[in-house]
Amino acid sequence: MITRVLVGVDFSEASRQALERAGAWSERLGVPLVALHVLQPPAPMLPEAQIALPDPAWLQSMEDHARTQLEVWLKPFPGGEALVKWGGPAEELVGEATPDTLLVVAQVGHSALERLLFGSTAARVVRLAPCDVLVVRTERPHR
Repeated sequence: MITRVLVGVDFSEASRQALERAGAWSERLGVPLVALHVLQPPAPMLPEAQIALPDPAWLQSMEDHARTQLEVWLKPFPGGEALVKWGGPAEELVGEATPDTLLVVAQVGHSALERLLFGSTAARVVRLAPCDVLVVRTERPHR
């Protein structure tokens, strides 16, 4: 039985569509909606062989900004919870999911070469998730 709906949001139009679909499922099932945005940790810089780590205050401001934006996106979904984490998007989504979660992700259309070079968050989530996954397909503009 599904006890919550978890959706990945990267602030793209595709993830807005995934959020709308997740919100509809949350309402239909009468379970909480949780939106998760994952920030990628900046790589340490190596100026002249010294490791320079990012300023913790700057990292906190990035996290606060992402949470504020996520809360704005959640306004149409009363009671929706905003989560912001640091890490890899697929890994954090899968780590937040439990067997009774419905995990919702957007599948952005990529070429075969882009999938080969960069992989797909949605594909990794489907492969690793401990729960059911709803992949929301989005239309790519025709060229």
